[in-house]
Amino acid sequence: MDPELRSAIGRIARVPQLLIACDYDGTLAPIVEDPSTAVPLPESVAAVRALAALPQTTVAVISGRALRDLAALSRLPSEVHLVGSHGSEFDIGFVERLSPELVAVRTQVRNALREIAAEHPGIRLERKPASVAVHTRGVDPQVAARAIEAVRNGPATFDGVTVTQGKEVIELSVVATHKGTAIDQLRTQLSASAVLFIGDDVTDENGFGNLHGPDVGIKIGPGETQADYRVAEPIEAARALALLLETRRHWLFGERAVPIERHSMLANGRTVALLTPEAKVSWLCHPKPDSAAIFADLVGGSPAGHFSVAPERGGIPLGQRYRSGTMTVETRWSGLTVTDWLDKPARETTPDGPAVVTGDSTLIRVLTGNGRVRLDFAPRPEFGQVAVQLQPLGDGLLVLGSNEPVALYSPGVEWQVGNDGGNENAKAIVDLSAAGGQIVLELRFGTHSLEHHRLPIHERQAAAEQPWKDWVASLRLPSTARDLVARSALTLKGLCHEATGSILAAATTSLPEEVGGVRNWDYRYCWLRDAALTARALVDLGSLEEAEALLLWVDGCIERTGGHPERLHPLYTIDGYELGAEAVIDTLPGYAGSRPVRVGNLANHQLQLDVFGPIADLIAAVADARGSVREDEWRVLDNMVEAVRRRWHEPDHGIWEARLPPRHHIFSKVMCWMTVDRALHVMRQHGGEDRPEWVELRDRIGANVLEHGWHEAVEAYSVAYGDEDMDASSLWIGLSGLLPGDDPRFLSTVLKIEADLRSGPVVYRYHWDDGLPGREGGFHICTAWLIEAYLRTGRRTDAEELFAQMILTAGPTGLLPEQYDPLAERGLGNHPQAYSHLGLIRCALLLDNMLKQ
Repeated sequence: MDPELRSAIGRIARVPQLLIACDYDGTLAPIVEDPSTAVPLPESVAAVRALAALPQTTVAVISGRALRDLAALSRLPSEVHLVGSHGSEFDIGFVERLSPELVAVRTQVRNALREIAAEHPGIRLERKPASVAVHTRGVDPQVAARAIEAVRNGPATFDGVTVTQGKEVIELSVVATHKGTAIDQLRTQLSASAVLFIGDDVTDENGFGNLHGPDVGIKIGPGETQADYRVAEPIEAARALALLLETRRHWLFGERAVPIERHSMLANGRTVALLTPEAKVSWLCHPKPDSAAIFADLVGGSPAGHFSVAPERGGIPLGQRYRSGTMTVETRWSGLTVTDWLDKPARETTPDGPAVVTGDSTLIRVLTGNGRVRLDFAPRPEFGQVAVQLQPLGDGLLVLGSNEPVALYSPGVEWQVGNDGGNENAKAIVDLSAAGGQIVLELRFGTHSLEHHRLPIHERQAAAEQPWKDWVASLRLPSTARDLVARSALTLKGLCHEATGSILAAATTSLPEEVGGVRNWDYRYCWLRDAALTARALVDLGSLEEAEALLLWVDGCIERTGGHPERLHPLYTIDGYELGAEAVIDTLPGYAGSRPVRVGNLANHQLQLDVFGPIADLIAAVADARGSVREDEWRVLDNMVEAVRRRWHEPDHGIWEARLPPRHHIFSKVMCWMTVDRALHVMRQHGGEDRPEWVELRDRIGANVLEHGWHEAVEAYSVAYGDEDMDASSLWIGLSGLLPGDDPRFLSTVLKIEADLRSGPVVYRYHWDDGLPGREGGFHICTAWLIEAYLRTGRRTDAEELFAQMILTAGPTGLLPEQYDPLAERGLGNHPQAYSHLGLIRCALLLDNMLKQ
């Protein structure tokens, strides 16, 4: 196939709503002497049927034949739209819609053509609801010419008659339409993003003429045409449809989607990236983790951007692992090791002495070994919405066309730049033996510099890894699941944004809670709740710096409320500002076809009264660990209590952010209680005084939730006041300390949640109707809560067993996404998820403490 046509099909296969329109005779079916025997090619039928079955894909056959004849001959399924008479017939009832005036003209035309046919032997008339076609195929050329002249000089001149000339056919219609207007009507009705039209006849030129923008027209056979592409015969059109089918199916349903939990994360305190087990960089946002992605293969497939390295011979890697105590990942094949890490900005010394920063983050990929390696570099800034050019220059490539300068420093690599669907990519084959056993690739962000770095690569790697190693060495790691806890701690540290102090809830957007479903959300922001719980887990391991930085960030968010902390949003951007509107990137098919891909999060506008509790709890933990409270922490604590005082009695949207009317959620009320309880603890331990008004507020909230949250019928604390449905977050009635572990009401609640929501190694959040279709997996954080509840209620063996099951769901490099499907045995949701890792850490610490007692 023509490479340009192949590229055009690749582009149009990836539009959100695709309309495929084909002529019949000469396109789906070869031209034959007897039109009544024209049957479509089996290859064309197979491709058309399969395309019509795809979501967001419509197939139409637009023919000059009468609709009834087209349906009888083609025998295509009902999913394929049939349009007859060059666009005059869209359905069987068309004939009844002709006005009496048009019926009179049609009758006049039929009578005139019947007389002409009688005078010219062999001429065949085809009557249609709005037209008559005069066929001359197989007729003596001189007779045919006289007949056509008679038609043109006679009925073709009648008022209200439209003439369409085709191959050995002329058609007179009382409806002014053609294939181009038919395509336009279908495009409008279907809101098609683009149209692919295939035809062979002169009558199809009207269709080609109405194509525009991303549309693709394919002409079959010789002759002048307005189509951009051409194939020789119908079987080649069938091949084009087959390629379209294969490409679109991959785009819609994912190109062999790698299980979520098998991805490894790189981090440098500025941004994050994800690697597949085959060393493909499938996710990287720049310049910050909540910025647009330059590599979005994870949710858009290869066309959305990736950076791949693999042996030329192919093959599955021997394994992938983190270097101990670091965020450096090694992927190994026989004869090839790829070592990846995210470096911080390079610092160089000027002749005058002071250090200067060049560029921003750098993705470093070191290839060592002795084999031949295939490289594929396809940057796609702004989630693939910005077309870029790649310019080979000196020791690498410049990425041109984006607002952010990017350069790939790759000495010794000879790149071949090509075009893939309107974007350029670069490919290369490198021989590591000829290169001395090592090739270094540096993807530099924020600069177009391709200068050689003055430090050897091994020194740069050591300098990048040492801070991670030193930090892990400073932690108080438990003996229980020690290595997994260390990896979880590093993962949480990697989700911390050093420049601001904020902490990501997860590294990704739109990884599905149900594969193929719509439960896809953007977690690349800082939730007050998630961040505080994350920092608290690190405090428990002995690291305070993340909590101190986060509390300064929270103080800034509170200051921007203008003295109204009760107006805090549940989440903010990395920089601490309100999110923009939630948007959908409909050009991305989503992970394994899970659409839509979202940017932003509507939860930003919800009222979530639970967010104050984890912050107050964090301040208490920091104060106890440090032995004092900073001024900004006092301010935050006062504001948290004041926010609770003003709003604790209101219904809210709750921790799970269901897009439903507010309710009096048990968890939110408990967190309001915990806010004041922890504030009193800090005041008494580190302020030297008591606050009677806080005591009264705490006790009033506690009495309210204990009384109204208990549901007699279910014998448990349910999701919200008056509701029978259970919710895992209600375990916090005991985990917070509001009820002691031996209280019968807490014991009963634990049993009810275990019975209703636990399934093997997971605990579901809830099973109540949240207004969204589909179902989700079990939440790792909920599993961790039940483990803690088991321990608090004396069920240590059950806690150990569930914890062992939980850690077995982790990916091969120790990372956990948000959820796990116990039936499909695969991870779900955004990845890696802070909730999941902080839950693992908390459980390991609690189990360790139990062992020491």
